[in-house]
Amino acid sequence: MAVIELGVTVLDCPDPRALAAFYAEMLGWRVVDEDHEEDWVEVEGPRGRTLAFQRVAEGYRPPSWPGQERPQQLHLDFDVRRADIDEAEAKVIRLGAKLVQPDDGIRDFRVYLDPAGHPFCLCMCER
Repeated sequence: MAVIELGVTVLDCPDPRALAAFYAEMLGWRVVDEDHEEDWVEVEGPRGRTLAFQRVAEGYRPPSWPGQERPQQLHLDFDVRRADIDEAEAKVIRLGAKLVQPDDGIRDFRVYLDPAGHPFCLCMCER
């Protein structure tokens, strides 16, 4: 039986280089800039983790949050120590994210939109 492993997670966006820079800075990863490709840019992290960003040439429409007019289809969750959540939030906002759902004291996550409109969460953990 074939072994299937997750390769790369790819996000569509209007400007792959700009969105790659956002996530690279947010995570402390590096932009892979081997051939200066403008329609596909990868960000590489530890243990071979990779995010890729693919250009949508025309008609890009970001998901809607929290509405379902254009469902999110995919979102990324990032773990943050509970004690560091406010610092992490300040960082992602400084980089261009927008807070769209703060934690309410019941849920342990906050929802943001990245600069291209993709939802992602900062999830509080105890690690």
